[in-house]
Amino acid sequence: MEFDLNTLWFFLIAVLWIAYFFLEGFDFGVGILLPFLGKEDLDRRVMINAIGPVWDGNEVWLLVAGGATFAAFPEWYATLFSGFYLPLFLILAALIARGVAFEYRGKDKRPGWRAWWDRAIFWGSAIPALLWGVAFANIVRGVPIDAAGEYTGNLFTLLNPYALLGGITTLVLFTLHGAVFLMLKTAGPVRDRARTAAGRLALPTAGLGLAFLIWTWVDAASGDLDGTDLAAGIVSILIAVTAVAVVLLLMRGREGWAFAGTGAVILLVTLALFLYLYPAVMPSTTAGAAGLDIYNAASTAMTLKVMSVVALIFTPIVIGYQAWSYWVFRKRVTGEQLSTPESV
Repeated sequence: MEFDLNTLWFFLIAVLWIAYFFLEGFDFGVGILLPFLGKEDLDRRVMINAIGPVWDGNEVWLLVAGGATFAAFPEWYATLFSGFYLPLFLILAALIARGVAFEYRGKDKRPGWRAWWDRAIFWGSAIPALLWGVAFANIVRGVPIDAAGEYTGNLFTLLNPYALLGGITTLVLFTLHGAVFLMLKTAGPVRDRARTAAGRLALPTAGLGLAFLIWTWVDAASGDLDGTDLAAGIVSILIAVTAVAVVLLLMRGREGWAFAGTGAVILLVTLALFLYLYPAVMPSTTAGAAGLDIYNAASTAMTLKVMSVVALIFTPIVIGYQAWSYWVFRKRVTGEQLSTPESV
């Protein structure tokens, strides 16, 4: 692996996606669990307030990841957003609906009004959690791209068995991540139900993740293995070990370490996918077409240099601000706190 600005920005974009999936992952999980753990309106308010101060800040990482991809690898951005237009449009629509639901749910006390917004929160969380996995699985596996770098497939090309397994894996992984977050962030009935849900989800999540990683490794092993593929294989072993540790930690009630464990699994899975992908950014399954890599899809060297300086200055500011916001809102959310006039 040759280290240059192209490689640097490839892995910086991986870091941005890791931050997004780690932080937004538990937001998605809470939204998916809303109709299952929120037996009463007060319970649902507790769940929503658990992520209320941070969910919109977590989405900043998606915007930064998209912007960095556009600036550093414009050909990748163009092919990705044109070829994956419908799935990405569905993700965007779901995120908008979820954001509106968070803001408007508490504007009226009628059960019917709140029920509609609760459905928007559920679907606005479940659809992205599924489709992000489908999208990234297709990126790693490769899609039909012609010699001009244009996507030549259709929606059904993206709905292949490997990609669907990737989508189901991210769906259950984010749901487990959200359940463990609720164990940390809430008290009372919601916390008890979240503990039960996490215990039931842990083994299926580990099984699905293992199946997805094995399939990914088999696909990689069918070609020419390089250093990053071998590194991805080592990371995959670490994922399996961490997943087992999460199951044991949940059994012992170590919720703080379990949350760190689910976060580590998300980090390692994303890292493994980018390692399997490198140096490509969108491999082509079309005969005679090389696809896109970190060189033929990249911006000029000057652009990458300017981006590096900007990132060096502003990234610590963003991280510091977000860390401060989590510290301010670190206390558990309880039903007693919300028995007074409503905020959500």
